[in-house]
Amino acid sequence: MYDFYNREIDYLRISVTDRCNLRCTYCMPEQGIQLKRHGDILPYEKIVQVAQAACELGIRKVRLTGGEPLVRRNISFLVRELKSLPGMREVCLTSNGTVLAPLAEELKSSGLDRLNISMDTLDPGKYRRITRIGDIEMAFAGIRAAQEAGFRNTKLNMVLIPGVNDDEVEAMKEFCRRNDLRLQRIHHYSLHDHRSARGVLEAERPLPCRDCNRLRLTADGKLKPCLFSDLEFAVDFNDIRASLLQAVRAKPACGIGCANRGNWQIGG
Repeated sequence: MYDFYNREIDYLRISVTDRCNLRCTYCMPEQGIQLKRHGDILPYEKIVQVAQAACELGIRKVRLTGGEPLVRRNISFLVRELKSLPGMREVCLTSNGTVLAPLAEELKSSGLDRLNISMDTLDPGKYRRITRIGDIEMAFAGIRAAQEAGFRNTKLNMVLIPGVNDDEVEAMKEFCRRNDLRLQRIHHYSLHDHRSARGVLEAERPLPCRDCNRLRLTADGKLKPCLFSDLEFAVDFNDIRASLLQAVRAKPACGIGCANRGNWQIGG
């Protein structure tokens, strides 16, 4: 699929839940969140239907996100179903890693190709402050379990927060080198203002708008053509293909800001 700006759209990010076991300061409020009801969340079977139609239109890569995708039960079933779709080349998942240890081997055997693990610091106290409730040792355990399960080319996602962890980049690079990981630096941004995604530090993400090749499916069944836009389209399960094409055609040249959802409802 190509949008009106000749960008090939071959990547679908799927948020499977808006729930998370952490409360990272740059992603979720500490309290007062209105979580989606169970009945509002797409069942796996419908997610697979969307992904199947997307593959028929040229999507070749899917990434499962949240919230924290591993808090949703039986996520390996979804991985297995997605991986079996004709045309699907890669199924990946982004996790904070804290509940990964008991699931890593099952995810690998289900066909998951790659993992991204979010870790913004190596300091236990700072990790606790950033995540509000997290235990860094659980994240380390997740990384070890992923390695033991046979995952390779695992990326460590580091959100660069000026004045908080920007002094740790070299230490994170060394940690990744020693543990056969790949560091991916992400600008600390506000969804409300696309200009904030440019940042002042060197980083790999977010991509420039001219290179954006993705659509997003929210946990409650909306297609978002752009992270930094309020545009979204409910999936018509009587004509999923038309819904996907509608979203691609609506993809703006460049986003401005998103005010109708939080980070935890989109999955980055």
